[in-house]
Amino acid sequence: MTTPTPDFIEAIRATAASLRDELVADLRHLISTPSVTGEEGAVQEVVEAQYRRLGLEIDRWEPRVADLADWAEHVTEVENYDGRPNLVGVWPGAGGGRSIILNGHIDTVEPGDRENWTYDPYGAEIVGDRLYGRGSCDMKAGQIANQYAVRILQSLDVRLNGDVILQSTISEEDGGAGALAAVLRGYRADAAIITEPTELAVVPAQGGSLMFRIDVPGRSAHAATRNEGVSAIEKAALVLAGLLAFEQERNHSIDHPLYRDIANKIPINVGTLRAGTWPSSVPELAVMEGRAGLVPGEDLDTFKAQFLDRVEAIAAADDWLREHPPIVTFLTGQFAAADVPVDAPILTTLASAHKALTGAPPAMTAVTYGADMRHFVQAGGVPCVMYGPGDVRVAHYSNEFVPISEVVTVAETLALALCAWCGVAG
Repeated sequence: MTTPTPDFIEAIRATAASLRDELVADLRHLISTPSVTGEEGAVQEVVEAQYRRLGLEIDRWEPRVADLADWAEHVTEVENYDGRPNLVGVWPGAGGGRSIILNGHIDTVEPGDRENWTYDPYGAEIVGDRLYGRGSCDMKAGQIANQYAVRILQSLDVRLNGDVILQSTISEEDGGAGALAAVLRGYRADAAIITEPTELAVVPAQGGSLMFRIDVPGRSAHAATRNEGVSAIEKAALVLAGLLAFEQERNHSIDHPLYRDIANKIPINVGTLRAGTWPSSVPELAVMEGRAGLVPGEDLDTFKAQFLDRVEAIAAADDWLREHPPIVTFLTGQFAAADVPVDAPILTTLASAHKALTGAPPAMTAVTYGADMRHFVQAGGVPCVMYGPGDVRVAHYSNEFVPISEVVTVAETLALALCAWCGVAG
């Protein structure tokens, strides 16, 4: 497609405006249908009905654990995916154009304590430009933006040359089994866009994470004679302090250009600590579980070795831990880091479409969290970027929300980008 004309850009805007109420209604329907990871079946029924309204060719299937066996470390271990279907809808092109995947995960985290919510997490309430609810930002808004990009073009009687593959995938929050299963099922394309919440920035790089458990031994004793024992909690505190020093060293040494302005590029966090069995006993074991970050270019296996070396060095500096070393176990659900070149064709196409519609180029940034783009890049060999509505800082929190105006902007931008990427028939 040549440079879009002002009339065509205005037609996209006008069509999006005419569809706004329907977009909001469809997004509210998704938000009001709970879809916590592991319980995605009901919401996929809703998405399938939305896909069928678009006339897409539907593929619905439940991933099999055996099919993911070669990548088992990269997804959380489960017994099966029964009742948790993946959903793909294909809008076939006329032929001869580049294909594209528009992906969005449909699962969400738990809403948490309802007392912390001003708004019902499944009420999909609207206040001004904000639509509140669990999954509004992360990332049901992105799912709807993908659909309405196609809807806008269909309303304008635009036929593309290349195939557009919409995906509603499960299990992203605990490792991305759904997106991986789609790749392994054969869904590959010339490019992919994931509409994760990026505040309309184009994101060509996602961080990785190493999930770990550390068993820290102590020696039990009665609390009245605590000096006869060794508190595993106190020793766990030494290990944590050493890991945070490791985090600081790594932050100083990493020079990835897209991460330079991020204060903590590779966070190390201990999310759970379990220790002791009785208040008046010295705890003999502390179990720490957490996450350590990586940036693109760092190999997961190499970083595992570095992590083990650091825990060993921490233990070597303490008399007790030197003789009773902590035991490190790496958990499933590992997120490898991934990126694409900043001049990748899909990135420049998307950025040009954003600028044409908004009048300004999008920000380009990296993120420290893991996401499904790694599966497209590494398992599928598909260039992938993220671009979507909402701020990830409100995801997973109470009163999660997404600006409706950003959802509309993403739908408009994607519609224009699809024309440039896939080509317009006729």
